[in-house]
Amino acid sequence: MSSELETEALAASLTLSLQPIGASASLRNKAYAMLRQAIADTDIYQTREEIRLDERVLCESLGVSRTPVREAMTQLEQEGFLRTVPRRGIYIVRKSKREIVEMVQMWAALESMAARLATLHATDEEIARLRHMFDKLGDTAPAEHIAEYSDANIAFHQAIVELSKSQIILDTIKNIFIHVRAMRRMTISRSDRAARSIADHRRIIEALERRDTELVERLVRQHSLDLAAFVEANCDFLD
Repeated sequence: MSSELETEALAASLTLSLQPIGASASLRNKAYAMLRQAIADTDIYQTREEIRLDERVLCESLGVSRTPVREAMTQLEQEGFLRTVPRRGIYIVRKSKREIVEMVQMWAALESMAARLATLHATDEEIARLRHMFDKLGDTAPAEHIAEYSDANIAFHQAIVELSKSQIILDTIKNIFIHVRAMRRMTISRSDRAARSIADHRRIIEALERRDTELVERLVRQHSLDLAAFVEANCDFLD
């Protein structure tokens, strides 16, 4: 019973990080953008309990009336980020283990194609920047700076997608990004995944530099499929 109460207390303590928005003719759009970003920045898998949003608190945090907040939440629900439970409230959508695995598999397909396109469209300078994304960590083991490495790891994968210069891939991948990112953060410190991830990144960068379309596509796909396999084998807590 004590454990259940602690879990409920943890879920209740997970609040979205929001700042008031300024006056604008498009308050709904600003409320939508800020709520979406706040949801993306929230660790929605930190607890088994679903995270319920309080409309009044959101309005106070954003400094706007209920109308733009409700309109923004309706749009987010249509996009699959929120769900309404009658007589209970609005909750941030969490995915099951099976759904997460399928999302990571979809990410593998999209990011690998993005990497292939990057060999065709990215400049040498843009590819070179990938080598410097982990510079601030120095030569220390990633386990010693796991939070910083996790952020750099996520930024690396975002950069690969952006280097494709494909707006369709960017638009398609954004709705699964928050869940895949959460899994990368949760698993990066386990089973020496961080050290293996660095080795994978190095090979990916080298393939990009050589403009080896076939190799980079294969490396990026396998990198994400390894994450999917790890979630399948080790993340029963998602169910």
